[in-house]
Amino acid sequence: MAWKGVILAGGLGTRLFPVTRAVSKQLLPVYDKPMIFYPLTTLMLAGISDILVISTPQDQSQFRRLLGDGSQWGLRLSFVAQPDPGGIAQALLIAGDFIARQNVALVLGDNFFFGHGLPDLLARATARADGATIFAYQVRDPSRYGVVTIDGDGRPTAIVEKPAAPQSGWAVTGLYFYDREVLAHAAQLRPSPRGELEITDLNLRYLGAGCLHVERMGRGFAWLDTGTFDSLIDASTFVQTLEHRQGTKIGCPEEIAYRKGLISRSTLLELARQMGGSGYGAYLADLANGKE
Repeated sequence: MAWKGVILAGGLGTRLFPVTRAVSKQLLPVYDKPMIFYPLTTLMLAGISDILVISTPQDQSQFRRLLGDGSQWGLRLSFVAQPDPGGIAQALLIAGDFIARQNVALVLGDNFFFGHGLPDLLARATARADGATIFAYQVRDPSRYGVVTIDGDGRPTAIVEKPAAPQSGWAVTGLYFYDREVLAHAAQLRPSPRGELEITDLNLRYLGAGCLHVERMGRGFAWLDTGTFDSLIDASTFVQTLEHRQGTKIGCPEEIAYRKGLISRSTLLELARQMGGSGYGAYLADLANGKE
């Protein structure tokens, strides 16, 4: 089953002003890589290689410069602008021509996912031809998020956006898998009181139809929304600690492409050469030469 991927990298990043007055939030560094590399590699781990990046009109050229057409990683990348922030669900309508009648995974450009079992969770989502899959993560302060209630059989029973009295501690993360009916559902949405097409409303449509699935990211997983200065530092520190201790990289598209057979050893060596004398380039060269 072929899946398409959408990365929503729009918005003004107002929580990161004044930095984001000059550069897109999703281009800021999370330790040694641009933020967008992390959601991009999440889609790659799900086996998705045809990906649309949605950004603001003024930032689109920077994303093109950074990512190119994706062929260096065995991907096909395309780009489109979101003129004004109109909600997460609006991104699916903007991507309508790209999605057409195929299943699609949508990931927010400032969301970071990590865990040894992550590829297995993603594989369960892509194995479902029908319905939608959301990912839930247990948090200490669920009232800040969309909260999903899950019954004893692991099925979602309710989703409430930023509830004053949360019925569970499971927050809905910024990663969503939808079947080919998603555009029809999204077209039925109406703007919320804040004037946006809400992703929670879309998920509630699938829940009401009895075809919403939830995958829980339990202990051993990390989910970070890198939209504030503190969370940006937290994510960078997390990546730095693991990379230094383990000697491997997190969110490295070249490595994932190589391990998945999307690019050859010679291509990997060329990508390493293009990185000059950086530690990132040295890591790619060592990977190509079997020095892991």
